[in-house]
Amino acid sequence: MRAMFRPVSLFVGLRYTRSRRRNHFISFISLFSALGIALGVIALITVLSVMNGFHKEIRERILGMASHGDVQALDGRMEEWRQAMDLVKRHPEVIGAAPYIQAQAMLTHGEYVAGALVRGVDPAQEPQVVDVAAHMREGSLDDLRPGRWGIILGSELAQSLDVEVGSRVTLVVPQLTMTIAGSVPRLRRFTVVGIFEVGMHEYDSGVAMIHIRDAAKLLRMGDAVTGVRIRIRDVWQARRVSLQLANRLPGIYRVLNWTDYHRNFFAALKMEKRMMGLLLFLIVVIAAFNIITTLVMMVIDKQSDIAIMKTFGAPPGMIMRIFMVQGTTLGMAGTVMGTLLGLLLAFNVEQAVAAIEKAFGIHFIDPSIYYISKLPSDVQAPDVLMVAGGSLLLSVLMTLYPAWRAYRTEPAEALRYE
Repeated sequence: MRAMFRPVSLFVGLRYTRSRRRNHFISFISLFSALGIALGVIALITVLSVMNGFHKEIRERILGMASHGDVQALDGRMEEWRQAMDLVKRHPEVIGAAPYIQAQAMLTHGEYVAGALVRGVDPAQEPQVVDVAAHMREGSLDDLRPGRWGIILGSELAQSLDVEVGSRVTLVVPQLTMTIAGSVPRLRRFTVVGIFEVGMHEYDSGVAMIHIRDAAKLLRMGDAVTGVRIRIRDVWQARRVSLQLANRLPGIYRVLNWTDYHRNFFAALKMEKRMMGLLLFLIVVIAAFNIITTLVMMVIDKQSDIAIMKTFGAPPGMIMRIFMVQGTTLGMAGTVMGTLLGLLLAFNVEQAVAAIEKAFGIHFIDPSIYYISKLPSDVQAPDVLMVAGGSLLLSVLMTLYPAWRAYRTEPAEALRYE
């Protein structure tokens, strides 16, 4: 009795989906249509989550040494940096600020020479901006003391100079000192007091840190600094906060954010994710085309039923909805199954990969190359909703042509040989 109160098209469409068919080939295609959609959804959710995990890992590594924002003077010398830092800290989204001095330099040790970006930092304030301590392999930021001329090197930079903690290196800056013998570059001997490793070649091979007072003496900055680095509560609001700070700060300053330094890199990552998602979505498209095959064969198989319903006055819209319900049910079953299994795999991809590596004795990720030993995964709700919604929409669209074929069935032709 309950079925009598349901819409006729919904009831008949679901009945066709559940019924045993005379043509077992149709049942076979129906099953694989749903499984194909499920497989495509699983692949999409898992791959997008892994790509999100890699992007998050890269972003965290970059922000391990790069601040969220950077206030700089256009001429490279910020004299009134204390006032600027006070104004910056008043912004509700700014949770930390620290001054810095920065310059290109050359490091030498014996016969080894390497270029580096030397950054003078204040060990007491730098942790407010970046979490350097988490990346220190040897030593600590507190080992940088004014007048001691200590230096912290990136791991690859230390390796290229063949130095370790306690070694002495010579730092040469592109400034000249006038002597009796003529102009000579400014240089100073430093003691290596620490080594950090971020996992990004750009920083590990090209950044060195010294105390900000030592940097001021070496570069003749006096009381000036290069700029003030800031940390923002929400890293994704860095661009908006940077624009607001630029409008508030007096004088000639420019305010950059972390996306400005790596704009092309993150644009490439975004494009890569978009193209990978599009290519993998073709799996869902191919599986959805099987819905057309299934429904067309179903229309042929049920021509006599369609003819009888049309003879009894069933409207064309009801005939179309019957087969749309059947195709949508297949798509929905595949989408729901794929979404659940995809989420299960995405949340446990690390364990799954580890099991595969152990079973076959292979390694997908070499820590010496990628600086990570596990496959990261970051499941994001918008990606899951986009994949599931796209799969359902595609399934509905694939039912239109078979439903139209059913609507065009002529009762006389269909019942001629019955």
